Amino acid sequence: MKEEEDEIEDWELEYWPHSYSYEELSEATNGFSKDELLGTGGFGKVYKATLPNNTVVAVKCVNHDSKQGLREFMAEISSMGRLQHKNLVQMRGWCQKGNKLMLVYDYMPNGSLNRWIFDKPKTFLGWDDWRKILADVAEGLNYLYHGWDQVVIHRDIKSSNILLGSDMRGRLGDFGLAKLYTQGEVPNTTRVVGTLGYLAPEQKYTEICPKR
Repeated sequence: MKEEEDEIEDWELEYWPHSYSYEELSEATNGFSKDELLGTGGFGKVYKATLPNNTVVAVKCVNHDSKQGLREFMAEISSMGRLQHKNLVQMRGWCQKGNKLMLVYDYMPNGSLNRWIFDKPKTFLGWDDWRKILADVAEGLNYLYHGWDQVVIHRDIKSSNILLGSDMRGRLGDFGLAKLYTQGEVPNTTRVVGTLGYLAPEQKYTEICPKR
């Protein structure tokens, strides 16, 4: 008996990125083999995948049972699917099968900046490399704030979300906590989000003990 196809949600029709089949991504990752595992984070696991045309991509399998859940998955699709800049990790497409949620990105062969800081790298970045990476991230943020029809606030800038391409240039990724606002609109958020250690301490303190 043929397996019943997943129903297409309304939000799936709004975004241009290509929809991959689950079977296609499973084959490209050798059945989501641990040998293809690039890393694990709060959103789930990321695998290296080789498509039939020999294009290498990264596949993020979103953990639907995590606190981030489907809402953040949809936020990442709605933002990254339409953003294009040389200092942002480009989203290539997505896949949904039941409660299995996946995002497909350009593969960054030199991993995250976190790896070059905390994972005891065999080679070290020079001052010129650091300067270029910082400038790359700044350019990406400038585009998010001023270069698009909406303002995109990332809300989770940290070393593990800065990816390095083959040229060792920095690209900002992971938009699962991003918020979009109309240009000129005053952001209205009710809570502080992000990763402890990368947030200014006074932000958390202000949230707990607001001024009277």
